[in-house]
Amino acid sequence: MWCGAAEAGASSMAMKMDLNAILEKMETGEQDAALTALQSYNKEMNQCFTFSEQEEQDRERLGELVLRFLNRELQPSCQLACLETVRILSRDKQCLGPFITHSAMSTLACYAGITVAGTPTPAHSQPVEGQVEGERGESEEAAEVSNEVIKVASFPSENPDQEVIVEALKSMCNILLHNETGQVRFFDLRLTFLLTALRVDIRAQLAQELHGISLLGNQLDATLALCWPDTLEAARAGFESVPPEELPPLSRQQTERAMEILKILFNITFDTTRRKVDEEEAAGYRHLGAILRHCLLSHADGEERTDEFHSHTVNLLGNLPLPCLDVLLMPKVQQGSIEYMGVNMDAVNMLLEFMEKRLDRGHKLKETLLPSLNLLTESARIHRETRKFLRSMVSIGLRPIESVLPPLRDVKNRPEVGSALRNKLVRLMTHIDTDVKDCAAEFLFVLCKESVSRFIKYTGYGNAAGLLAARGLLRGGRDSGIYSEDEDSETEEYREAKDHINPITGVVEEEQPNPMEGMTEEQKEYEAMKLVNMFDKLSRTNMIQPMQLSMDGKIREMTPQDMRKLAHNPLLQPEEPANSDSEDEA
Repeated sequence: MWCGAAEAGASSMAMKMDLNAILEKMETGEQDAALTALQSYNKEMNQCFTFSEQEEQDRERLGELVLRFLNRELQPSCQLACLETVRILSRDKQCLGPFITHSAMSTLACYAGITVAGTPTPAHSQPVEGQVEGERGESEEAAEVSNEVIKVASFPSENPDQEVIVEALKSMCNILLHNETGQVRFFDLRLTFLLTALRVDIRAQLAQELHGISLLGNQLDATLALCWPDTLEAARAGFESVPPEELPPLSRQQTERAMEILKILFNITFDTTRRKVDEEEAAGYRHLGAILRHCLLSHADGEERTDEFHSHTVNLLGNLPLPCLDVLLMPKVQQGSIEYMGVNMDAVNMLLEFMEKRLDRGHKLKETLLPSLNLLTESARIHRETRKFLRSMVSIGLRPIESVLPPLRDVKNRPEVGSALRNKLVRLMTHIDTDVKDCAAEFLFVLCKESVSRFIKYTGYGNAAGLLAARGLLRGGRDSGIYSEDEDSETEEYREAKDHINPITGVVEEEQPNPMEGMTEEQKEYEAMKLVNMFDKLSRTNMIQPMQLSMDGKIREMTPQDMRKLAHNPLLQPEEPANSDSEDEA
């Protein structure tokens, strides 16, 4: 650009005058005047990649004014001119101040077709004059959008001008390339998250060709400043001997970057549980699982931020191959740890507390509860220690930990009535959302070692019928899971009331008078036929569909002949299978 000293000086003076004139026109706020000035500047500087130090302040001021314009309603031609100017100015590493704030990056993201839900569009944003990195910390600015969901605007409908989109993307690339501040690195991660969320091919490329899981795992390790006392045991550097509950909270900067990394990792491991992984991949996932265990036991600055951090951690843990979940139990038992059967249960207990907190909140259960509930279910299915810990009552010092299925003593209240964790989960078994009720039933069924009689004992046949019908277990028995041979001990209260418990409701009920007492056999048969005819009429008009339990434990439709046969012999029952389950089954 600069050819000789004299020529360089003359060119610099001319450009200095041009910049002053451009700044004056921009400061008037008139769109037409600004458009003419910027088009002239862009034409002159289009191929410029070297900038004079003398004009740094003027270029920064121009950047601020251009961003102010971009936050207004503009004609497409003026939008394009402003973004071209940003692209040119962002080539200068020394003058990136106006562009490395959260406000500026959000504005450019909007023009690029990438928006943050709930963030004002550029036309309605308030301009931020003279704000540079350092006036507001990276973590404070990034925190403003941490809870918001990223979405991508539809290019044709929301921004039909492809040139505007391209210019905005070029500007963002320049800023990310030329700046190493934490704020820009945060947006670097944010854009990577968006790419992996939207493009399946990029997701696969990052995971496999670019070794993204290992790369991002190392980034997460560095962000959290971890050290490794043991192969699969992570700790905060400098705090190796400090119990998890006494660790200082992570800074906002650490938390924000860590959550972006967790979201990217979630995207690129989304299909992991659906395919087999080799030994090398499994080792990488175990290493990542050890980091996630540390995340689970760490706290951020504030309860809300901690909850969000743990939520992303749990989501990613759910993507790990099931055999790799053993890393949650591997660390040695230390002072203050929760020990059960010689195993460190800190992570499992944290998952249980997290799950119950989401359950009590009751908001969007499918999105918020199921990840942790599924994770606990699968961990309990493959780890005997986890399953027994969740069933048994454990104490830490003087503080008892509430288990999911403690020994049954309350036989007077229905399983779904009460404030215990078991009561809350049984209530979910009749939830309107099928996924929620199936997941809750599956969790309790696994804790009962998939024994039908034990499952009915803790939930009542009425609540259990949905899962049992789906699995063909309405006639009893046990599902195909492989479980250890331990006994389901009965409390004295349950043993005394056992013969009087209504299996449908799961509680002892007052004896009801027999409605057929005093009736002759002819009268009973007459009433039975009346009932059959009523069912037949409702069935013919498609008001109901009578069903019958078949020999394979599944429900099938009843024909009129079946109903009449049952009416003539109401005590007729199908033959019991030989391998029925018993309550005392080991």
